[in-house]
Amino acid sequence: QVQLVESGGRSVQAGDSLRLSCAASGRTFSSYAMGWFRQAPGKEREFVGCISTSGSSAYITDSVKGRFTIFRDNAKSTVYLQMNNLEPEDTATYYCAANYRSISYDSRNYDSWGQGTQVTVSS
Repeated sequence: QVQLVESGGRSVQAGDSLRLSCAASGRTFSSYAMGWFRQAPGKEREFVGCISTSGSSAYITDSVKGRFTIFRDNAKSTVYLQMNNLEPEDTATYYCAANYRSISYDSRNYDSWGQGTQVTVSS
């Protein structure tokens, strides 16, 4: 398995931008498709975005499309979530996850998870 550590979460105002990072170690990062998920208090974990091993394919869930972008740097073993024009509804703990080779929307297909980073957006 690969070990994942997220960073970059903090408290911001609505309309601000944040970039979350997820650094991987332990295995060949470029062999893993990566995903971002989030969980708000009292809600189930939800899919945010995913990216293929090479970065050539990426998907963002409709609710944040146009505001969030996922990308990766395999040389740095890091995947990023760029979040622009943040809204209070984006408040959640954000998790990155790794899935060996296969890109997926389904959290059940990911076998390595980070500890999460908190994003709080105030109106």
